Amino acid sequence: METAAKLSTLGSILAQRCPRCRMGRIFRYSIFRGFPKMCERCSICDLTFEREPGYFLGAMYISYFLGVLIMAPIAALLWALTGWGITKVIIGAVLLFLPLAPTITLFARVLWIYLDQGIDPQRLH
Repeated sequence: METAAKLSTLGSILAQRCPRCRMGRIFRYSIFRGFPKMCERCSICDLTFEREPGYFLGAMYISYFLGVLIMAPIAALLWALTGWGITKVIIGAVLLFLPLAPTITLFARVLWIYLDQGIDPQRLH
């Protein structure tokens, strides 16, 4: 079911909607239900989500950046609150981060599509 009104940019990123029309879905179902398959094109405006092979390499860097942004505070909190050594802190931070990794990877893809569309937009034909 598509939304009738366009979402804000942040709202459409969180809802995993097309960056051009902000109504079509990027994934076939919500990323909170597992690791979903991406749609090839927007069902509303026909925007191609994966422009070329290897297109999502940039999303890997975004995912890495988001992972560091999340793991650094987790590690700092573990170190400050528990007084553990560095090895235990790293292991604890990784174990707390692992359940978030698939969701971060998928959101990195959405952010990459939005960034790419903002820099080099695909025009309507």
